[in-house]
Parts: sequence; C-alpha cells; structure tokens
Amino acid sequence: MHTERHMFPGNNTSRGFYSYYPYIVPYSAAEHIYILKGGPGVGKSTFMRRIAEKAALLDFDIEFMHCSSDPDSLDAVFIPQKKVLVVDGTAPHVIDPKFPGAIDEIINLGDCWNQEGLKEKRAEIVSLSVEVSRIFARAYRYLNAAARIYENLEEIYSLASDKNRINLIGAEIIDTYFKDDPITGKEGSLRRLFATAITPDGLRDYLPSALNTSRKIILKGSPGTGTEKILAKVLEASVSRGYDTEAFYCALFPEKLEHIVIRDKDLSIATSNKYHTVPTEGFGSYDLDPYLNKDIIKAYDDYLQYNRLEFEGLLHRAIYTLSTEKIYHDRLERIYVDNMDFEKRNAYADRVIEKVFG
Repeated sequence: MHTERHMFPGNNTSRGFYSYYPYIVPYSAAEHIYILKGGPGVGKSTFMRRIAEKAALLDFDIEFMHCSSDPDSLDAVFIPQKKVLVVDGTAPHVIDPKFPGAIDEIINLGDCWNQEGLKEKRAEIVSLSVEVSRIFARAYRYLNAAARIYENLEEIYSLASDKNRINLIGAEIIDTYFKDDPITGKEGSLRRLFATAITPDGLRDYLPSALNTSRKIILKGSPGTGTEKILAKVLEASVSRGYDTEAFYCALFPEKLEHIVIRDKDLSIATSNKYHTVPTEGFGSYDLDPYLNKDIIKAYDDYLQYNRLEFEGLLHRAIYTLSTEKIYHDRLERIYVDNMDFEKRNAYADRVIEKVFG
C-alpha cells in the first residue's frame, strides 16, 4: 500500500516569497528531475497529477508539493522509490538545469500554446501580470508589518519565560530518544520544507500528512516561550548522530523551526498553537505557558492585548490581499487556457510516464 504526503516547498512570508525547492530532493539523491516551463494556465499542475496517478496505480509512494498561492495546485511531485522529481520551474521559484541531460531536463509546455492567440492578448497579459506583481508586493508588506508586531509579543513572552525549563525539556527529549546513539563522523541530511502556508484561502496546513509518524511529541507555548529553541537542540542532536531529518518552518518567519521529523526514529516533534493545531491525545506533550512569570505577563497585559489585535488584523489583511491577487491570476490563466493544446500537453506527460515507469 503506497503512502501519500502533502507539503509546501515555498511560502508567502514576511520576507516575500521564500523557497525551499532545492530541498525537495538534493541532486545527489535524484535519478532524474523534470523541470516544467511555461506560463500560468498551461497545465503544469495537471501534468504532475498525471504522473502521480500513474505512480499510485503502480503502488509507489508520492510526495505532493503544493503551491502556497493556490494550494489546490501542485508545484512539484516527487516519487521517492524512483528518485524522480517533476517540478514547476517558473517564477517566483525559477529552477534551471544544473546537470542537463545527466540528471535534469526542461519540458517546455510553451510548445503547446497558440502564440498568435497570446499575441492578440498581449496588452491584457502585460496589464494583469503587472497588477499581480503589485498585489503580491502589497501582501508581503502587510506580512512584514505583522511580523514586526509579532516580535513584540515574542519579546514580552521571552522575558517572562523559564529558560531553564527550555533546556530541561530539550535535554529530556534528547536523552529519551538518542542516549544510546553516539555522535558520528558523518552527519545526517537536513531537508527543509513547510507544513503550513499563508494562502489566498487563509492558513492552510498539511500537518497530519507531513508529520506521518506513529510517535509524536507536541510542544505548546505562547510566542517567544522557546519551542523553536527546543526543536533546534533536538535537530542538532539528530543530524549530528547521522539521522536524516526533515525540518518544517514557520510560514511567517521562514527560518524559524516549527516541526521536525526523524523517519528512522518514527518520531515527529511538532509545535501546536492557534494557527496550526496538532492533536495531543495519545502523544507526549510539553506546555511552556504554565512556567511563565505571571507578574511580568500582568505588567505587560495591555501591550499583549494590543499586539495580538494588531497582528491578527495585519495577517487577515495580507490574506485578503492574496485573495485579490488570485482573481487577477485566474484571469491571466484563462487567457493561456484558451490558447493551449492540452492533447499535446498530455502527450508530453505520457512520454514522461513511459520513461519513468516503463
């Protein structure tokens, strides 16, 4: 029985669009990488779904990498047992071949469009594309502002946090799961992705799929209480002992750890909060909030309430702005859809299926 996982390789963040696409699979571990090129609406996502459907029929595991600006669309499909990746190589996550022919190759779906028809729509295509870029920039400014407000929350909670408790929890997890594992001369690999994304539809997560291990540890706590510090300690312990480890990062702060998965331990360590809730029933959990200095929290209560409200408002405005971008993007896609030869596109996909699966 094959397994399917769903994740995001990129995200709309406080630092703009942020890409972890190179971590889907490193070149050293890839048998072949197919890089799809072409405009919006040319059917890159559908192309990938055809590959995935064939993989499922043949009982191969599949990793679906979703688009943060349209989570129902795919930006990549990875077949681990075949070591084959099919990925969208267009902006904002431009990917070009590094080892053309030997490992990767371009499939140009632009060969399947009616160029004369697109030329007739030139002015509209340019106008819509410019507006899409402007709206994205606006959304990212809102997210950047939200992040600065969120940092005010983190600062206050960090001031009230119990630093010793953070160290004790990290040490306890490491002792429980790694005490018999020596640090090796060869580090494990580190794979970076997102389990949650800021999308036009709101916050979307694939936590049950991404964290698909039978053992889980759930970390809970207000912003700045130290969950990411605990994760960093465990991540270092895992990689230094030779374990391949997946790290999932925060959608707003794309270099801030939120979850890790250690496949050889069948273990996930996850952060659960109001923006991405992980069920704790049946799993071990640590809550850092009971160890907060209540006098400090009380002294800053007005600031905390104000910053929470401002953060929520800015986050919702960013999401609303992304939803308006999608309206223009959908109109742009429609132009390309009306000028595509999808039978030819499907033939390209079928040729890839034949190469990959025989």
